[in-house]
Amino acid sequence: MTTLYIKNMVCNRCKAAVSDTLQKAGLHAVSVELGEVKIEEDNIGGAKRDELRQTLESLGFELIDDKRHQTIDKIKSTIINLVHYNDNQSPLNLSEILTEELHQDYSALSKLFPEVEGKTIERYYIEQRIERVKELIRYDELSLTQIAMKMNYSSTAYLSSQFKSVTGMTPTQFKNLKENTRRPLDEI
Repeated sequence: MTTLYIKNMVCNRCKAAVSDTLQKAGLHAVSVELGEVKIEEDNIGGAKRDELRQTLESLGFELIDDKRHQTIDKIKSTIINLVHYNDNQSPLNLSEILTEELHQDYSALSKLFPEVEGKTIERYYIEQRIERVKELIRYDELSLTQIAMKMNYSSTAYLSSQFKSVTGMTPTQFKNLKENTRRPLDEI
């Protein structure tokens, strides 16, 4: 069995696209998760790996070989999963979640992340949360108070303050915009 690390897998459609790519390449996926795929084949290499790399890149993904970048991608995938698919409802704090998921000391992770990404884990986490809030505001199904509760903010005022510090506008100003200023998750 081989584990492949794939950058820019940020949603279920990404998982489906990667699964389809693996199947077309004649590889047998055991599991496909955000950023990490396990296949039955042992150590694919050479032309097969290059072909897979090119196909994935044509779809906007990147096969990651470097251990540091694999760790960064796992951090990002864990945060995206927490924020966008679990609405930040874990009873654990972010450092505990990352330590548990990656089986590494948080201080090492928090040192590595800005070296590679140019921003802290906490900043990345806040940016992801704000993108999810933007999405919920655009749906126009929940009040700001409900969004704050859903996203596990301590108060609506705190959500509004953090939103303004990241976007430069209040949630109400964002809601009244005619254009969509949301960012793709893989560009955050």
